[in-house]
Amino acid sequence: MNIWGHFSTITRHKIKVGQLCFKVGLYKQGLLHDLSKYAPVEFMTGVKYYKGTYSPNAAERQEKGYSLAWLHHKGRNMHHWEFWVDFTHQGPKGAKMPYRYLLEMFCDRVAASMIYQGKKYTDKYPLIYYQDHQAYMIMNPESQALLEYLLTYLSDHGLEETIALIRSKHGYEDYPIESEARK
Repeated sequence: MNIWGHFSTITRHKIKVGQLCFKVGLYKQGLLHDLSKYAPVEFMTGVKYYKGTYSPNAAERQEKGYSLAWLHHKGRNMHHWEFWVDFTHQGPKGAKMPYRYLLEMFCDRVAASMIYQGKKYTDKYPLIYYQDHQAYMIMNPESQALLEYLLTYLSDHGLEETIALIRSKHGYEDYPIESEARK
């Protein structure tokens, strides 16, 4: 059990996401991001399965076949694509994510990459991680296109230019750079 290691990791992650959210203008989300990680069901799983280089939820899932901590987390945090999956008569379908939550997801992915990769982090890593995991994602096509666009832009232009792009387009709920994402 590693209480301090887990607490330190989630707190560093929360602070890094908060900093990125503030840079793109998401002040409330920057403050409230991932508070559920401190709830007992999530925190104790993190302590039990802590490794420091990847999510304890993945380790819990590997051992049990599911992660109760993850089920709790994704059901309370709207910046996860899983929150937006609905089950229809045609099967699971991704609802379009509100712009502010998609931006928070972008910040979350960048921050998680920074924390888990440490000194090995580059602005290419969040896109690589996304590409390695996108096969099982159930996202609305517009939401997915914008996320891919932002991650690709980050990979090609760096964090500061990506933040500047987001800031220049911020505040539109209809995905202001959607047309650019489809090019």
